[in-house]
Amino acid sequence: MTEFLRRDGGTLAYDVEGEGPLVVLAHGMGDDRRSYRFLAPRLLAAGYRVATLDLRGCGESSAGWDGYRRTDIAADLVALVRHLGGPAVLVGQSISGGAATIAAATAPDLVAGLVELAPFTRAQSLDVAGLVRVGRHRRAMVDLALAAGVGSTRAWGRYLDLAVPAKPADWDAARARTLGLLREPGRKAAFKAMGSASPADAGEALRDVRCPVLVVEGSADPDWADPRAEGGRVVADLPAGLGELAVLDGVGHYPHVEAPEQVADVVLPFLQRTLARA
Repeated sequence: MTEFLRRDGGTLAYDVEGEGPLVVLAHGMGDDRRSYRFLAPRLLAAGYRVATLDLRGCGESSAGWDGYRRTDIAADLVALVRHLGGPAVLVGQSISGGAATIAAATAPDLVAGLVELAPFTRAQSLDVAGLVRVGRHRRAMVDLALAAGVGSTRAWGRYLDLAVPAKPADWDAARARTLGLLREPGRKAAFKAMGSASPADAGEALRDVRCPVLVVEGSADPDWADPRAEGGRVVADLPAGLGELAVLDGVGHYPHVEAPEQVADVVLPFLQRTLARA
């Protein structure tokens, strides 16, 4: 049953199920909490209390917020954990990976660990050589620029098809629903604001994280010419000994959608180790 958390500026929609240590799942831009439809049941079956959140401006959460930076999303994550009773492990994908980093740095008493799925957690520079060398990366950057820059729903659909190389059985319906959400009032503006928000605030927070961090990258993620290298940079920018990197072969930008069993195989041992210490 969907619940709503009131915040200054709007309301956040979330679901929470199960009993046990708390795990909060946060999706990427232009998506909603249903993106965790394959991973959440696996975490529930393993004995965790699982909350899935619609980011501000997304899904059933309200639109029209003043800001959509990672710092703003991080404050929402902290508020939800506090509301539900932490500590929690935060699982964030793409923009939410960066937001979860900021949440951990600013509320160490509430965040016991981080899982970052294909995260945008560092300031990015133009990889000219990568654009020339890797066709899927070049195509993704063009479609992302059109989608986030001018709000092209068609370009976002092309990007999604590229970013999920192995489609789940419900892909056509899920993709149509995702694109349909962007046509609702205020959603496209939120999407464009997230797309233009710099990850620099999250990158600066990496050095202040004090909890264990698992970074999960897909080797076929088109957002980077070399996803493994990007994941390694995130780990390297953390305090020594806190981060670990898992790379899933052939997986794209949405590992929890495309390869939920593989994600669960690396996330569940991390949760067991991390929450046992919380």
